[in-house]
Amino acid sequence: MTLWGGRFSGKMDPEAWALNASIGFDYRLAPQDIQCSQAWAKALQKAGILTAQECQVLCEGLISVGNEFDRNNFVFHPADEDIHSAVERRLGELVGVLAGKLHTGRSRNDQVATDFRLWFMENLPEIDQAIIGFQKTLIQRAEEDLGVILPGYTHLQHAQPILLSHWWLAHFWPLHKDRQRLAELTARIRILPLGSGALSGTPYPIDRTWLAKELGFDAPAPNSLEAVSDRDFAAEFLFCAALIGSHLSRLSEMIILFTSTEFQFFELTDAFATGSSLMPQKKNPDLFELARGKSGALLGYLAGFLATLKGLPSTYDKDLQEDKVPVFNSFDILISILPVLSKALQTIKIYPDRMRSRVDAAILATDLADYLVLKGIPFREAHSLVGKAVARAAELRIPLNQLPIEEYQTLNPTFDAQVYEVFDPDQSIAKRASYGGTAESAVRVQLKEAKACL
Repeated sequence: MTLWGGRFSGKMDPEAWALNASIGFDYRLAPQDIQCSQAWAKALQKAGILTAQECQVLCEGLISVGNEFDRNNFVFHPADEDIHSAVERRLGELVGVLAGKLHTGRSRNDQVATDFRLWFMENLPEIDQAIIGFQKTLIQRAEEDLGVILPGYTHLQHAQPILLSHWWLAHFWPLHKDRQRLAELTARIRILPLGSGALSGTPYPIDRTWLAKELGFDAPAPNSLEAVSDRDFAAEFLFCAALIGSHLSRLSEMIILFTSTEFQFFELTDAFATGSSLMPQKKNPDLFELARGKSGALLGYLAGFLATLKGLPSTYDKDLQEDKVPVFNSFDILISILPVLSKALQTIKIYPDRMRSRVDAAILATDLADYLVLKGIPFREAHSLVGKAVARAAELRIPLNQLPIEEYQTLNPTFDAQVYEVFDPDQSIAKRASYGGTAESAVRVQLKEAKACL
């Protein structure tokens, strides 16, 4: 028996029913639906619609239904259109016709909007904890690898030398901002739709402020029309998930590069790599490739749902049923990849000598320009002079630090014998000690701040 069949004389087409039903995915809202219904029963009692005994019977019946879900022995029926009808149907089997009073003054429109927000309130902390676990791994790597020098890149070309610890922490801070966004989203989620009815509010004297507090919300929604149609929180979550996926993808891309034969900076342990079915020598970074690939799925869920929302008329439309699959799938992706990538990062073997060997003299060209600046030459002129020195060294097919002093002085007599002291990557890194820089002293300050964020 459906919740809406009174005015219909015929049955719904089976294929149409299958398309319309949402039980295949919104069953995940069962705990929240039961929690929401218990609070609504109490609100109906406070409003004088239910007696204390009726409320108690309904709440005890709902607890029994919840226990069946907890024990994984709840039996769904073919007529269960969604989780709301399934719970109400089972409640009726347990307590009889009294179950029919529970939906007084309530619509599935405000019911599902409330259930979904409750699901977020319960599950967003799990995402937050998974991100924290990943961030702890980045901090751990930064501490373990302190002092290791890595060539830094822009445009995937050698740029300037940095500390590997600084590089690890560069992936910490985007995740910190992701956590901040999720925390800000949580505040917007904690607005209660329940009591808005289908669209116009409820005619019964429901204390919605009490109801909000009972369910852990901060306040009731101020407009019933907007309350049942609002899915901004779902779109915001999908944006946050897509951005987290993007941040993980960027890190994964660099891990893939650094573990390649061309780089050989890192090596994955056997526990977090795969092989080839044809080529025996292969050790593939599949887990990081999957993270990179799944970031595309996360982006797709966001774009698809925004397209669903953009043309909807006000209040509730069935299109909004499309909110749960992208949210649930995005949640599942993040919960699955964050812990695995965290473990993989913990076990990565690094090769400091290989990384340092790639820090050639040309990567210190900016330090050479800074050397001239300290001798009074304007930076733009110094930049040009060093560019000419680089070109001359390339013409002679020698490293920049082996260019004879006569060649330097031909470019500008300001160059002196101290010019060769510039080509020390340790000194280059140590000079960059300003806040946020790559010097070890600055990285230690950064580590302290990163730990404080957790």
